[in-house]
Amino acid sequence: MAAAKKWRKKIFLFKIETTYGVDAAPTPAANAILATEVTFQPMEGTDVNRDLDLPYLGPQGTIPNELHAKFKFKVELAPSGTAGTAPAWGPLLRACACAQVVNAGVSVVYNPITDNHESGTLKLYVDGILFQALGVRGTAKFTVNAQGIPYIEFEFTGLFAQPSDATTTNPTLTPFQKPRIVSSTFTPVFTINGVAMVMRTFSLDLKNKVEPRFLVGKEEILITQREDMIATQVETMPLADFNPFVLAANATPVAVNLVHGTGAGNIATLNAPAAQMQRPTGIENAQDIMETPLSLMPLPVTGNDQWTLTLT
Repeated sequence: MAAAKKWRKKIFLFKIETTYGVDAAPTPAANAILATEVTFQPMEGTDVNRDLDLPYLGPQGTIPNELHAKFKFKVELAPSGTAGTAPAWGPLLRACACAQVVNAGVSVVYNPITDNHESGTLKLYVDGILFQALGVRGTAKFTVNAQGIPYIEFEFTGLFAQPSDATTTNPTLTPFQKPRIVSSTFTPVFTINGVAMVMRTFSLDLKNKVEPRFLVGKEEILITQREDMIATQVETMPLADFNPFVLAANATPVAVNLVHGTGAGNIATLNAPAAQMQRPTGIENAQDIMETPLSLMPLPVTGNDQWTLTLT
């Protein structure tokens, strides 16, 4: 009898494709991903019932259709450690309809894009079984919560490929840096409309609309829309200092700026220059302190600039 498969024995690989849906052949030495909370659905799709008229009762079987795979996981939000060097998780963000601009020795900047979306090949080895998908695209969510590790949460969809028994060499994970805990020390800036806030939780959800599209002549995973949204919970301030109700009533765009990390090569700055305050829906009691949950919709200014992630 074969030995039981160990869930924690995972090797995760991802590489941007040159041609959509053609295996980019990621390797453990160059394309490994350090991930956590990995879940996957290797054979999603629909089952078509033949619905035959027969002289007897009973099931008729189905035909599997529109096969695709889904993967969810988190990656620690930590820059590369060297200013102007892209992080090892950069290809994942590129496959979420984001551009990556490298300014050598200075910065790496990510922003949303409308056209020419890149795709990737994803391979996940789980104790000797290879699960993989081609033409992978997806969506992401940045979470930066007080006293926690900052993460990018990814959800990917790709074209189905048959799993197989396979082994590979140990991955090279040294490009992934240890993250800094979200705190006053390592998260020196969080402002809304230029006002410094005491923040408990923060997220920027890209909310990409990911559509499997299976037609004659083309099968593809597409990103057809995005509905970026910021959610945060902050200490309630005197309304004279910060009034989210007036901002929401007037649909006023405000700048949101979050800086996490200190020291060259370790700083990540999330900026939304024109986020529309949504109606506050309630007040929270946290440790007997009044806190206000806020939702803000990042709006484009000239297009594809509703937010930026800058690593310096």
